[in-house]
Amino acid sequence: MTCFSGSSIFNMMNIGIHGKKFDKEQEGLIREVFETLESARANLFVSKSYKKHIEKYNFQYECATYCKGDDISHLDVLITLGGDGTLLDAVTHVGNQGVPIFGINTGRLGFLATTTKDDIKGSLKNLFEKKYTIDERALLTLNSNQNLFEDNNFALNDFTILKKDSSSMIIVHAYVNGELLNDYWADGILVSTPTGSTGYSLSCGGPLIHPRSHNFVITPVSPHSLTARPVVVPDESVLSFKIEGRSHAFLVSLDSRFETVDDTIELEVRKADFKVKLLVTEGNSFISTIRQKLNWGLDARN
Repeated sequence: MTCFSGSSIFNMMNIGIHGKKFDKEQEGLIREVFETLESARANLFVSKSYKKHIEKYNFQYECATYCKGDDISHLDVLITLGGDGTLLDAVTHVGNQGVPIFGINTGRLGFLATTTKDDIKGSLKNLFEKKYTIDERALLTLNSNQNLFEDNNFALNDFTILKKDSSSMIIVHAYVNGELLNDYWADGILVSTPTGSTGYSLSCGGPLIHPRSHNFVITPVSPHSLTARPVVVPDESVLSFKIEGRSHAFLVSLDSRFETVDDTIELEVRKADFKVKLLVTEGNSFISTIRQKLNWGLDARN
């Protein structure tokens, strides 16, 4: 694979590519993406972490590389090859730089990476012909009395507090704008954005929320009380949490990134002051995605 630090070609799309480790079965699909982009004479910028994976398969496409934390504001779009987890990882590459993210799903179920394996060329054609919309998604941000997650203290999907190293439940004291909401006896608690409502929150019994809704969902994880139900609050709310339990170690996460904390931690969650842009090509929408992914309207008997 030949890489260079920049490009001398102007007036062409600058396209970033990010992914994770893949197996032989996915090689042909990923080559199809690179070949389509190369034939369109796009300027390619591959993440350094992804470069080492594609080099194993002797990819010979001309590209530049970038590292997480670099200024990538020159990109017209960042394409992710993988599933929703890959796209969430790419959010930390983009941050507040405003680069649209275009998810190509090379896995199975995907609510964010909606372009399927069967529609790669068609979707990339729509990308170059500008037949797409930009869907702006709200994020949440975490503040604490400890320096958690450094500059990546934001999440597109959710924030969670979970027990660690113990079978005992923990107690999470949850406040909304300084007012006590509940003392949750549970395995944990999560705060979801509308985007994250199709993720961990959904598996814990939370509601599906349209991405343009201005809400957070507070959902307990395996609560002791059956009356502890998900609560929807305005995303202008400031949510704060204190933790206690038999163990003095707990897990705190933003999307799939975890840190271990103790019971001296003070946590505050609020809406981030920037949004993430998701590029949606023609024929895709939130409504059509959930209908398809959740098999709504289908009868297995027919």
